[in-house]
Amino acid sequence: MTDRPLPEHAAENARYWDGMADQWVASGERNWASTEPTWGSWGAPDHEVGLLPDDMTGMRAIELGCGTGYVSAWMARRGAEVVGIDVSAEQLATARRLRDEHGLDIDLRQESAEAVSEPDAGFDFAVSEYGAAIWCDPHVWIPEAARLLKPGGRLHFLGNHPLAMVCTPLDGSPVDATLHRDWRGMQRFDWRHVAVDPGGVEFNLGIAAWMRLFRDAGFVVEDHLELHAADPSDDRFAVPGWWAHRFPAEQVWKLRRVPESS
Repeated sequence: MTDRPLPEHAAENARYWDGMADQWVASGERNWASTEPTWGSWGAPDHEVGLLPDDMTGMRAIELGCGTGYVSAWMARRGAEVVGIDVSAEQLATARRLRDEHGLDIDLRQESAEAVSEPDAGFDFAVSEYGAAIWCDPHVWIPEAARLLKPGGRLHFLGNHPLAMVCTPLDGSPVDATLHRDWRGMQRFDWRHVAVDPGGVEFNLGIAAWMRLFRDAGFVVEDHLELHAADPSDDRFAVPGWWAHRFPAEQVWKLRRVPESS
């Protein structure tokens, strides 16, 4: 961890993930052993989502909020030089064990994606599957990702769709067909005091707000995907399968860093 103190939400998220890291060991082990990436809560196949380049030979890549580190492993196996960062010491302990067991050279660090100890323009590619995509303040981590990327570098990330957030009841119960929250002005979702599965502080924005933030940070949007559950009976976490079959539960953004003069 760097000497800079974590902001309040990041410290809470580190505590939250340290406390439940043991619940993610088995899925981390499965994903490290997998040769074909799948994405999101419903395991969308790689050929449909394309979150990573097929060939990353010669690339320097960073995973922002790496958790158990399996996405970092997939990038390393595609030829990239990889840095993975996360605020959770316990999640990183699992990632380091699996890195050593699989014999991969990945630089794993306890840091926040909102303040990365790397110089400007040092990476060709940045990625987050959940991780920073939902647990960091987008008005901080998106400009920080832009700072880290070379001109022409790409940021791809996957997280909750904002529609799923506004359809989440105020007590943290599973998503339903009612709009419980305002779309306008959404940003911070503090789950510490809800009745159902309390803990952690998440972030999300409406689509227009995301687009404005990307523009201001120096990105152009290359693609935006909305992901659904293929099987309406396949419930995942707090999202019923019927809902995710009808409505987009997750989203993917693919961005490219433009030169300052563009």
